[in-house]
Amino acid sequence: MVPRAFWKGYLKLSLVTCPVAMSPAISQEDKVRFRTLNGKTGNPVVSRYVDAVTGKAVDEDAEVKGYPRGEDDYVMLEDDEIEAVALESTRTIDIETFVPRESIEWIWYDSPHYLVPNDTVGEEAFSVIREAMASTGTVGISRLVLYRRERAVMLEPRGKGIVLWTLRYGDEVRGEQDYFTGLKPAKPDSKALALVKTLISERTRKWDPKMADDPVQDGLLDIIAAKKKGRKRPAKAKTPPPTAGNVVNIMDALRKSIKAEGKGK
Repeated sequence: MVPRAFWKGYLKLSLVTCPVAMSPAISQEDKVRFRTLNGKTGNPVVSRYVDAVTGKAVDEDAEVKGYPRGEDDYVMLEDDEIEAVALESTRTIDIETFVPRESIEWIWYDSPHYLVPNDTVGEEAFSVIREAMASTGTVGISRLVLYRRERAVMLEPRGKGIVLWTLRYGDEVRGEQDYFTGLKPAKPDSKALALVKTLISERTRKWDPKMADDPVQDGLLDIIAAKKKGRKRPAKAKTPPPTAGNVVNIMDALRKSIKAEGKGK
């Protein structure tokens, strides 16, 4: 069953417009979620905002956003003031610019969404825009209000559809030069390099989504299933992480690693 779209609007390029529907490409629905309970009564716990000075609960209609300008000093903003600076239209993806696909580095990617035409009349316009981007190796850049915030988005042709990526804000991305500049250039030993390449070759596999499974989630589900049946599943003892002990000769360590890889087959 195709997931129901959480956003519907229009894809626009100059005078070409077509209705589209969008759905998140990732989901958290199957994750184990817990509710905080009162351990003595078993009743759910309800959270409320409390005034930090008076200690009294704050009514929902009295809550406002505050931007700190000094110690215990805030500029207060109402919801309508914040919404006033958003885009006029939250239902049109107007492609303003195209850039080479490879010019946007992975670090800017935030959340992926699947974009598809929303009626048969608009399919031709949708496919023309998609195939034109694919053939020119470009992606479209637009802006859109999603999750109550205006965001830059990237439209990437993918198969029969388009993947819309929300992009991270400029002040969120840190430059790699801040971290890598101080690293000294090193020329690795050719023999050590050859041994590491051998290890890589031994461990190279075709990508499988199971490589990204969540063993903690699986373990929690096992515990929950056991408790439903009235059994208590003992927790496994954790293996202590390796510690930095004596300095080992890298060549010896690599030779032992390759030998161990061979025995494991």
